[in-house]
Amino acid sequence: MPRNTGGRRRFARNEAEEKQRPRSAAENNIELNPEADVKKKKKRDIEKAYTNEQMIAKLKRLADSLAEGKNFRIQIAGERITVPKNAIVNIEHEREDGEEEIEFQIKWKTE
Repeated sequence: MPRNTGGRRRFARNEAEEKQRPRSAAENNIELNPEADVKKKKKRDIEKAYTNEQMIAKLKRLADSLAEGKNFRIQIAGERITVPKNAIVNIEHEREDGEEEIEFQIKWKTE
């Protein structure tokens, strides 16, 4: 990889030197918000299945966070998410084509 050394470019001598070289956001595949200079979150729409025991544990933690007025932290499919204490909690019921669905939803605005 070329490096800038006072107007002239050179290649890293070895792998260790290359690893120490500061990288740009583009080289690290990070999208930056120019106004806030923070990592931009990619769109995501996934549905994750859990065992009854796993769901019970998550719902108990959620209920405790709501009761205590605290943020709720959860990891879903490898991404850690913090739900703010002022998030809106609602329940949605859908019926269509012989199927019914109940969704417990938690919504909040990101900054």
